[in-house]
Amino acid sequence: MILKTKTLQNTVSPQAIAGQKQEQNVAFFLRRAFKDNPEILVINDFKFTFNDETAQIDHLIVYPYGFVLIESKSIKGNVKVNKQGEWTRSFNQKWSGIPSPIKQVELQQLLLKELLKHHKVEILGKMLGIQQGFNGRRWDHLCVVSSDAIIDRNTMPQKVSDKLVKSEFLVDKLNKIMKLGNKLLRKVNVYDTRPYFNQQELDSIGRFIISQHIDSNNQASEVVTKTPEENQQPQVPTAVNNTTPITNNQPTSATKLSCKYCGESTNYTPMYGKFGYYINCNQCTKNTPMKQACPQCQSKNTRVQKRKETYTLNCQDCSHSQQII
Repeated sequence: MILKTKTLQNTVSPQAIAGQKQEQNVAFFLRRAFKDNPEILVINDFKFTFNDETAQIDHLIVYPYGFVLIESKSIKGNVKVNKQGEWTRSFNQKWSGIPSPIKQVELQQLLLKELLKHHKVEILGKMLGIQQGFNGRRWDHLCVVSSDAIIDRNTMPQKVSDKLVKSEFLVDKLNKIMKLGNKLLRKVNVYDTRPYFNQQELDSIGRFIISQHIDSNNQASEVVTKTPEENQQPQVPTAVNNTTPITNNQPTSATKLSCKYCGESTNYTPMYGKFGYYINCNQCTKNTPMKQACPQCQSKNTRVQKRKETYTLNCQDCSHSQQII
């Protein structure tokens, strides 16, 4: 399932144009292979911040047993990696060193791990009273280069060669990593002891990741939120083609939310959970959804959008937009 497509940028330099074309090429192969599979979530061009650090992941795969991060590189000509893991490439018959894409995606992976672990209570919740987490899940990363690149694997360290793949062979590599096979047979396979996410947990992870995306203007992606009363069934992640632009009707002055249990209107903490954005009251410790009826037309067809520390209620019927936090 494709949760987010590649966000196209206005690029002018030949290098940037080639890089964007390579990312589109990789996104094409991922879409062809996994668009109809609800167990494999594909998120292209994911940018997020955590702990004052920012990372941008070209392509992210979330599947029942873990995660795969993919770094796209438009590398043509020859590619070599020495025993120390240092990369060189030829361009116009000249060799030059380049930063290691493997090291780059490793740093992105570490930050994503920290983000998910920090929000595990909101994303996964508890099962039989036990807090679920992300330990034991598979974490893999790959570097995908242009199909016309010439890779010298004879002198390349094996651990680097295993993570380096051409675009046309990416899906085959992913299938070997994920080892999903038939869903029914997996349930009776006693030899497969890998911890896994069920569909509800996958959906929750997908919604959370999309909610954390920021575009080039540091604007967070839109996420549809529903209250537990409106939807008792697990939600399916909303497919996001690009960051949904906010309407021209800019937010008015902030409307304070209040706890629906004790009425507290200032002492609360904004949070994201299974059913979307909500506030956790610091007085009575209970939760209240941010989603509410439109203050202008009273329609319940509204969405909550987060931009940095600002939360906005957007009406899908009258296009009214109002800041709530």
